[in-house]
Amino acid sequence: MDRVLITDVSTSVLQDGLVALGYEVVNLPEIDQDYVENHIHEYEGIIVRSKITLFEDTLKKASKLKFIGRPGSGLDLIDLDYCESADIKVCRSATSNSNAVAEHALGMLLAWLNHMVRSDNEVKQKIWKREANRGYELQGQTVGIIGFGNTGSRFAKKLQGLDVNVLVYDKYKKGYADDIPYVEASNLAEICQKADILSFHLPLNQETRHYLNADLIARFEKKVLVINTSRGPIVDTQALLTGLEVGKLKGACLDVLENENPMTFNELEESLYRNLFGRENVLLSPHVAGWSDKSKIQMESFLLEEILQKAGSISQA
Repeated sequence: MDRVLITDVSTSVLQDGLVALGYEVVNLPEIDQDYVENHIHEYEGIIVRSKITLFEDTLKKASKLKFIGRPGSGLDLIDLDYCESADIKVCRSATSNSNAVAEHALGMLLAWLNHMVRSDNEVKQKIWKREANRGYELQGQTVGIIGFGNTGSRFAKKLQGLDVNVLVYDKYKKGYADDIPYVEASNLAEICQKADILSFHLPLNQETRHYLNADLIARFEKKVLVINTSRGPIVDTQALLTGLEVGKLKGACLDVLENENPMTFNELEESLYRNLFGRENVLLSPHVAGWSDKSKIQMESFLLEEILQKAGSISQA
């Protein structure tokens, strides 16, 4: 019987679903990269999230591997070229958590504009500062969205009815805003000129790494609030911090960071993140935008459908 290794926390939806497809499930959510390196040759399938990388050196050891499953959308930790050459099917649940990400992005935006975190902390300490916590209305502002795939388009949908101007830019799509009356397909130059708020919804690859950098920030004609719920390396952290310090940026809402393991910070990162974390105009969350109660189940259900379509069902073979 083909064996599937689950390398992270999962629910019975995924585990029982794989069994129903005829696979033997080995559920080891506490394992690390070393275990995968030493045992991947034993499995026909593997389910990974973000703690395990599957690049060429590792995949060359996977002599039996038929498919990789990724509950979620990001594939930046998987060597897709090698998988194609080795006929390893890559399955993911790309649309399953887009609504959760969009709601989280909107929640962070509204919380930042209205000083929710600061005022909550102050009131709980019996500090009553009304004027200092005067918020900013979203109405009338221009929101730029970079990347109009599953999450970018869903975020735009959440903005409908909030009386904002929505400019979107996606290098790889055509006619993507033709049937959305409140969204205007734009370009990077216009977004840099007009945006008050800029939200990133991009996959991570060589082209998008450090997409927000010093050169792009220098092009902004307004003080921009940056939102990133996609991948941490989309934003150059040093450039972001410099932009905040010199006043080119008015703030940031970050669900993702370039390095999301504080225990591995080097000396430079310790200084960089200490500065970033200490700023009141920076709102942070621990890469949970897509981790809602519903999306957890949806990601696994969608993934099972992908596995069935691409890798097949052993029980029906």
